[in-house]
Amino acid sequence: MLTLLAFFQLVGLLLIGVAAWGKGFGIVSSIHIIGGVIAIGVFLLLIAIIGLIGAVSHHQVMLFIYMVVLILIFIFQLVVSCSCLALNSSLQERFLNEAWTSMGNVTRREMEKNVNCCGWLNTTDKYAQFKEEFSLCTAECKKTTCETCGNKMLTHAGEALKILGGVGLFFSFTEILGVWLAFRYRNQKDPRANPSAFL
Repeated sequence: MLTLLAFFQLVGLLLIGVAAWGKGFGIVSSIHIIGGVIAIGVFLLLIAIIGLIGAVSHHQVMLFIYMVVLILIFIFQLVVSCSCLALNSSLQERFLNEAWTSMGNVTRREMEKNVNCCGWLNTTDKYAQFKEEFSLCTAECKKTTCETCGNKMLTHAGEALKILGGVGLFFSFTEILGVWLAFRYRNQKDPRANPSAFL
């Protein structure tokens, strides 16, 4: 039981770390599902600490709260992980395009400089707009060949969502094992209790 709780703490930290890496580009944070993964990681970390305290002290109420909250985290994590895997590239492009167009020109130029890219996407229907954006770009890559910011961010967002969805989905099923073990452990008699006392 204690090993599994320590494992859940590591999984919580892993989810937080991978989601933070996914938010590495400032614009990718516009995909709000990544924030949901961070929330799951934080709650999993906190509930594992509660479960650890409950298991060490053999506290019935804490173990019950741990079981109930872990079931809720399992359901939420399963939904968010499936959503991460189901978010296709056209939806990602739409979300990131909305974030790009809502940015001011100063923010765009800073973004282009930091990420080393120019413009959003070079499409034939918006070629004049792309050419205008490219002329205002101040990134280092402009001297040679620049990749569009849209391509870089779509690639990064796709990788982040696949990793987050896979990790979340894989580890969500271990939480059912945690609920089952907590239920079994909760029904065991506390070995430190006085055997002549009423339960």
